[in-house]
Amino acid sequence: MGLGILEDNKLEHVPGTALVLEDDRRQETEHAFARDASLKYDATGQILLVPQPSDDPNDPLNWSLWKRDCIVLILSLTSVIAATLSPLLAANTFSLTLSFGRTFTEMALLTGYHLLGVGLAGFLFVPSARIWGKRHLYLLGTIIVIISTAWGGSSKKNYKSLLWARIFQGIGLAPFEALVNASVGDLYHVHQRGIRMALSNLALFGGAFFTPVLVGKIADTMGYKWTFYFVAIFAAVMLPFVIFFVPETSFKREQRFDIDTMGNLITQDKPETRANSGESGCATNGDVEKPEGRDSVHGVGGQTTPRPMATWKQSLMPFNGRKTDERYLHLLLRPFPLFFHPGILWACLIQGTLIGWTVLIGVVLAAVMMSPPLWFGEVETGYMYTGAFVGALLGFILSGLLADWSARYLTRLNHGVYEPEFRLVLVIPQLILGCTGLYGFGWTAANMPKYGWFWPDFFFALEVMGMVLGAVSSALYIVDAHRDMAVEGFTCLLVFKNLFSFGLTFKGFDWIVQGGVKPVFIAIASVQVGICMLTVPMYVFGKKNRSFFHRHNVFFDVTDWIADHLTFW
Repeated sequence: MGLGILEDNKLEHVPGTALVLEDDRRQETEHAFARDASLKYDATGQILLVPQPSDDPNDPLNWSLWKRDCIVLILSLTSVIAATLSPLLAANTFSLTLSFGRTFTEMALLTGYHLLGVGLAGFLFVPSARIWGKRHLYLLGTIIVIISTAWGGSSKKNYKSLLWARIFQGIGLAPFEALVNASVGDLYHVHQRGIRMALSNLALFGGAFFTPVLVGKIADTMGYKWTFYFVAIFAAVMLPFVIFFVPETSFKREQRFDIDTMGNLITQDKPETRANSGESGCATNGDVEKPEGRDSVHGVGGQTTPRPMATWKQSLMPFNGRKTDERYLHLLLRPFPLFFHPGILWACLIQGTLIGWTVLIGVVLAAVMMSPPLWFGEVETGYMYTGAFVGALLGFILSGLLADWSARYLTRLNHGVYEPEFRLVLVIPQLILGCTGLYGFGWTAANMPKYGWFWPDFFFALEVMGMVLGAVSSALYIVDAHRDMAVEGFTCLLVFKNLFSFGLTFKGFDWIVQGGVKPVFIAIASVQVGICMLTVPMYVFGKKNRSFFHRHNVFFDVTDWIADHLTFW
């Protein structure tokens, strides 16, 4: 039992578990554990590279770190621009209600249907990403963002036209919400992912919260249509960078290199092997039990002759071959049952609910701040998102500092054995900050004459900090614990958070009117506390859960059976 995580007695090598650090205690006990000489380590020789890079120069794990960081930076910047679309109408929802002559709920649904477009498009795009890679979807998403935002700006006061433009804006955003985190998993080893995952989440959330700060001023001085036009312009600026400097990140790597999905390759040496080994700390291969249904894990370094490095011109193609032999319909159906997978369901709840509550806070800001006693206009209401943006930045900094450091620290305490459940410790600051923010916002926003605008904004910042920490924790856990189905897992996250937020745009304003700000937010904050506490059993039983579903892939078996019988496809 490692640091409270229950051990599994069914598999010797549970997917996700890996011995990534040299353990001083192990070295002191006559090298009871030996390293496989064919495995690759980082430059220090202390950290095992998980997953193992192949010998193919086209393997993204073999690219220079600056090249990989450049790709993530471009994707993150494009994500910032695309993510501005979700809260684009947050600061001026109330004024648009008067301008269009529609109800407040109808105008809020311009955001709701946008989120619905993100969720539905994610279901369609993700199977395409699994088969043909992610590059073509990043290109398609950027182009759709450019066209749909220009369309939205030219809709004038045609509500239906603006509604459809918002839906297509959601379709353009979907590849970035669904796939950028998965690209981080493609490009980096386990020990490198934390800060990059925090950056990609900051891009999605930080840009979204800074948008209303600018939108309020732009809409007040130039008209709301220019908020759309500016997004189209900046997306058009980023399109050449995506075309020329973001190659395909998906790579069809031999399964034996994915030691994070098939288990740890460092094994305990047999006594006779230790006696015959003349070298300390680097013995010959020990016997490794072959996991069910997997090829032998030995000879990781002995790949066949690699292909030549692809030229820059070849990297510009939107497709560079299939990444899997599986059929589209099989992959399309697979995310549906994963909502019942304990690890994926936990991630959906940890990330999706706080994002939904953030949408609800946006509804309150639009309705409450423009009412007495504050009588805020578009500009002042937009400035209220400054707290959320600062919270997103602080959440990024905190998660960046804690994500990899905490994992390494717990790994050392666990004698060099890394467990993906170590990523769940980020839920502790999420619980403290996020739930405090929800309680505090409800308490202070309900009594504006007493607390004014500052304290609701302060607690909004705390709630967003917790949201970013939860998003990073859940994304890292899916990538590290279930990387073999990470894309399907991120699809579930995408669909859950957007459908949940869509539902809140339907009922959120009515809840506030009927129940009052304070009772509603006390209730949802208490629900969030309960959701965060689900992390405790997830941490304790996570390894057993990984082992069980590695041995019994019941979810995919069901959907594959259905796909096999849908012959019309």
